[in-house]
Amino acid sequence: MLAHNGGCLCGKIRYIYTGEPTTKVLCHCSDCRKISGSNYSVNFLIPEASFRVTVGTPKIFSKVADSGETINSYFCSHCGSMLWRESANCGPNKVVKAGTLDDSGKIISSAVFDAEVFTRSRIEWVLPIAGANQRVVE
Repeated sequence: MLAHNGGCLCGKIRYIYTGEPTTKVLCHCSDCRKISGSNYSVNFLIPEASFRVTVGTPKIFSKVADSGETINSYFCSHCGSMLWRESANCGPNKVVKAGTLDDSGKIISSAVFDAEVFTRSRIEWVLPIAGANQRVVE
């Protein structure tokens, strides 16, 4: 089974997961814009059983999100990189920030996205991804 490695900018937190994401999704919510510093976040849902931290211990920040549920965000306390998030709405999955994967350029470029969420908040000039389920969610 194929393994994918990732981690934070400074390397103090590292993780690995095996297999393929259960879902690949872009999120346009205001929280994801803030934590990514971009117009949306690219997320891969990875089953908890396939994911493990191999180096370091991330810090956790909990917040009630735009959806109304509490989301736990895992990040490096040294460099600040957001690595993954967890919420009851996503079930037993880690919502991995795809840009933290070591081979993120290759993986994201070849990804077929299942959905875009919080599309009402999408920046006007960001076009919908063909074939991806468009969910307002709000």
